Amino acid sequence: MDDLQVLILPGWQGSGPEHWQSRWEQRHGFTRVQQDDWLWPRRGDWMTQLEEAVLSRRGPLLLAAHSLGCQLVAAWAAHSRHTDRVAGVLLVAPPDVERDDMPPNVYSWRPIVRRRLPFAAVAVVSSNDAYCAPERAAGMAHDWGARLVEVGAAGHINADSGLGDWAQGLELLRQVGMAGGLSPTITPW
Repeated sequence: MDDLQVLILPGWQGSGPEHWQSRWEQRHGFTRVQQDDWLWPRRGDWMTQLEEAVLSRRGPLLLAAHSLGCQLVAAWAAHSRHTDRVAGVLLVAPPDVERDDMPPNVYSWRPIVRRRLPFAAVAVVSSNDAYCAPERAAGMAHDWGARLVEVGAAGHINADSGLGDWAQGLELLRQVGMAGGLSPTITPW
């Protein structure tokens, strides 16, 4: 995307080299928001890192969130006074952190923040995501005011899903930018 700034928001444990987020970062020059602790993520700490990343750039920004990064966007947007710098967000595979079988590492993310997001949003969900039942993902998307896109049986929509550079996701990011009033273009490679 030519002149747009895109912040990559990985989930718990970060995104490895074959993850679509890492591939987008390498191929398109998007910026990953680094966290101090990827293994024991604390919501407040992650929100602070996102706030600093947003404030260090001129808008408009697009956010590309995966897994716990989706919960980060919802929590940050509910508290930040700088959400006007964000034109839109792509929320991919939001996890249900309120499930009983979630690891204790993510307990600090309870309860899920369910306020409507103040910017354009698209939520991408899978029918067989091990971290969130489709109906729970649809409920979060509804509460966040996000357009729901179901991609079928794609697991957690990560490197294990075999998406490669995930052109469909990049197109959805472009669309959310347009919904946010931007005119992003994707440069062919």
